[in-house]
Amino acid sequence: MTDDLILQVKNLRTYFTVDEGLVKAVDGVSFDLRKGETLGIVGESGSGKSVTNLSIINLIPSPPGKIVGGEVVFHGKDILKMSPNEIRHLRGNKVSMIFQDPMTSLNPFLKVSTQMIETIVLHQGLDKKAAKEKAIEMLKLAGIPAPEKRIDQYPHQFSGGMRQRVMIAMGLSCNPEILIADEPTSALDVTIQAQILELIQELTRKLGTAVILITHSLGVVAGMCDTLCVMYAGRIIERGKTDEVFEKPLHPYTQGLIHSVPRLDRENKERLYSIQGQPPNVIDLPDCCPFYPRCEKAMDICKKKYPASVGLGNGRAVSCWLYSEGNK
Repeated sequence: MTDDLILQVKNLRTYFTVDEGLVKAVDGVSFDLRKGETLGIVGESGSGKSVTNLSIINLIPSPPGKIVGGEVVFHGKDILKMSPNEIRHLRGNKVSMIFQDPMTSLNPFLKVSTQMIETIVLHQGLDKKAAKEKAIEMLKLAGIPAPEKRIDQYPHQFSGGMRQRVMIAMGLSCNPEILIADEPTSALDVTIQAQILELIQELTRKLGTAVILITHSLGVVAGMCDTLCVMYAGRIIERGKTDEVFEKPLHPYTQGLIHSVPRLDRENKERLYSIQGQPPNVIDLPDCCPFYPRCEKAMDICKKKYPASVGLGNGRAVSCWLYSEGNK
């Protein structure tokens, strides 16, 4: 339903100018996000996942970075053309973000109460007393014991998992329409990871929040996401419904990622599959398929030109010469 469409990213391009040349960190990324949907963005480190989402809320440091093209349309208005005041009202209020490392995302010199209350007062217009009550309520929802006491503590008095819960509570305290979660479990042990993901899923479902989940873990995506985008070298190379992508991956890179995941439901005594080679250096990357040096199905055309995105219906699309006209 088009009425449910809240975010459209259209041909987004973010480049960084460094001494060695031009880094096309995000180069023509497009996707849609609907109300209540969880969208997963996966790929190896350096594929452009985090830069894509920092670009959405216009948090690219300039210099050296610059958003050079594209649109990020939120309820019909392009975020990239908003004034600084409009952006400030949007961040943390309509679009919120949980950053990658909970250890460094909170200011160590300020109490948790100060950091949470400031956000709620700014965006919700509550006085400090009401804002503190709201913050305590959110900490309780996030599963932090004795929130009335712990809200007045400093970040160093919390464990890594508890700090991440604080970040989730802070991110959802203003009832945002979109929550961007950038590797929300990367610094946590496995049991805490499962708790944090379950918490995000439970709270966003309760609040009706759409989620963009950035991760390199296909297991996380399989359990949480409705839609999946696979990124490689700054571009989305495949997208579709998560179940469909897992059932029938199309791009050789997606096939490699899925085949490299250990399967507990099979008695496979073969060596675990791995994709050969390394991700490309994206500085001054030529206009070809960047995956061809690692691809077992590479053709001559792959070395000369980047393939266009081929739509296959039902939101499914892939950028690969195997599915382009004349190569099917």
